[in-house]
Amino acid sequence: MNKDVLYIKGAREHNLKNIDLSIPREKLVVITGLSGSGKSSLAFDTIYAEGQRRYVESLSAYARQFLGLMEKPDVDYIEGLSPAISIDQKATSRNPRSTVGTVTEIYDYLRLLFARIGIPHCPKCGREIHRQSIDQMVDAIMNLGARSRIQLLAPVVRGRKGEYVKLLEDIRKDGYVRVRVDGVMRELSDDIELEKNKKHTIEVVVDRLIVKEDIQQRLSDSLETVMALSGGLAIVDVIDGDEFLFSQNYACPNCGISIEEMNPRMFSFNTPYGACEACDGLGTLMEIDPSLVLPNVELSLAEGAVVAPGWSMSNGDTVAQMYLKALAKHYGFDLKTPVMDLDKKFVDLVLYGTKGEKIKVQYDRDHGSGSFPT
Repeated sequence: MNKDVLYIKGAREHNLKNIDLSIPREKLVVITGLSGSGKSSLAFDTIYAEGQRRYVESLSAYARQFLGLMEKPDVDYIEGLSPAISIDQKATSRNPRSTVGTVTEIYDYLRLLFARIGIPHCPKCGREIHRQSIDQMVDAIMNLGARSRIQLLAPVVRGRKGEYVKLLEDIRKDGYVRVRVDGVMRELSDDIELEKNKKHTIEVVVDRLIVKEDIQQRLSDSLETVMALSGGLAIVDVIDGDEFLFSQNYACPNCGISIEEMNPRMFSFNTPYGACEACDGLGTLMEIDPSLVLPNVELSLAEGAVVAPGWSMSNGDTVAQMYLKALAKHYGFDLKTPVMDLDKKFVDLVLYGTKGEKIKVQYDRDHGSGSFPT
């Protein structure tokens, strides 16, 4: 048998008239013809149907009972056929989260493939990531520094929808006092109501410790409890500091970076667990273009250098004037100075704001005057 060719002998499904043909493998092949000439009968009802039938027959009897029996297509034989998938035609979408991969559903197969055969590597040093032991976790925590205050959390739910009433009740009955729900610390004695259709993250506070020399045994016991609750994950939250994820599954011993066991959602740009943190998985990033906001740097702010909607100073006593005057007074620059001659830090204040610093804005209107912080 020629392994480079898919050979069909005696195809007779629907309008096919006992045809024989060879199709090259590992090539993109397009089947064309008039309506009713048998294109779909050849592609879907013959080739795909036989590929699926062989795949189902290769499974165990237990698995086959859930998939059902597939009839053999009306064909003498097909040689060189591998398990096949069929992708339906769908209308295109303007949604940025819809791509060729998602529309054809081939993306689902790729995510599953990467999750099952992928080999994780440390994003910092590039070394292959292996499983961590309890002793390695204890050593890493002891290196946080003496007198560091930490709490050990067991993530029992990570980004899943549900109310979790029974789970929270079971945790309370097991003697735990606190949980962190969606980043907020809650007492289990309180009534914790979660929205059923929203994704939630629930982490049980197992122990609170101060890092010192004689805590290794207690730390080891607490980590084992955390692992039993969460299925191999532990979160070490340093009070007023960073947060670390430890895993019995995969961790880099050199950088201390831990990851979860690989699963398909880690390779999806449509979920927070796989999406780029900068663009949220959209592939584009919206940013201010200073050359569009300030196209003529020879003008001053008082002369209308800012062309963004609502920021013109040439239309009388506007809100824009109030804010720009307040900025100039607070930080000590002149609105009549050309933008090209202003210090860069003053231009950044106009473009990007005060980064949370409050300033006093003075207003003067026919019905009154005053000031307010903003």
